[in-house]
Amino acid sequence: MAYSDFTLYSIHREFQLTIEEYDDLFSGVPEALVSSFLTEILHETRPLALAIHTEKARSELIIAPILVELRKLVGHRISLFSGVDFTVAPELGLNGVCDYIITRSPEQLFISAPTLMIVEAKNENIKGGLGQCIAAMLAARIFNQREANSIEIIYGVVTTGSAWRFLSLEGDQVLIDQREYYIDNLGKILGVLLHIVGLETPVVKL
Repeated sequence: MAYSDFTLYSIHREFQLTIEEYDDLFSGVPEALVSSFLTEILHETRPLALAIHTEKARSELIIAPILVELRKLVGHRISLFSGVDFTVAPELGLNGVCDYIITRSPEQLFISAPTLMIVEAKNENIKGGLGQCIAAMLAARIFNQREANSIEIIYGVVTTGSAWRFLSLEGDQVLIDQREYYIDNLGKILGVLLHIVGLETPVVKL
């Protein structure tokens, strides 16, 4: 097996997880200011991605610029990995390539302290990507335990680029936000991402 082979039901069954939907998981998180640079970039790339209408286009032209902006906002105190192999426990099916990984470390040469696992929704089906995302989150937790990283909560996102749905894993409980955030509310998406990496206050001027 691999991350992408898991469904929501199979990940629940295999790892005895409690999975619950939660109303407005990040309702108390403030919006972040969106830089004019990111606004201009997405003004050009978003229509192009939607016109091309492929997962690769949405990844490169919508998702990646937002994550690069996140890294810039926190003064490069986090690292961003894209399309990397993250084989942690193949005997459990926790292996394969992850779309994006955000780590709570500035080290960019290798993965350390993963805190956010991001899955591109296949066929624009966010619900269908939840099992894959939770599997990657479990792998991140195992990785952190092995490395003695004190990260208690692992977060996840399943996104089409235009819609973002957030999850959290703490202990054996997975909370899935009932709400999807859309690209028109980019300030909220960035605010939640800043909250997740534990650096809510940007360190660079917009």
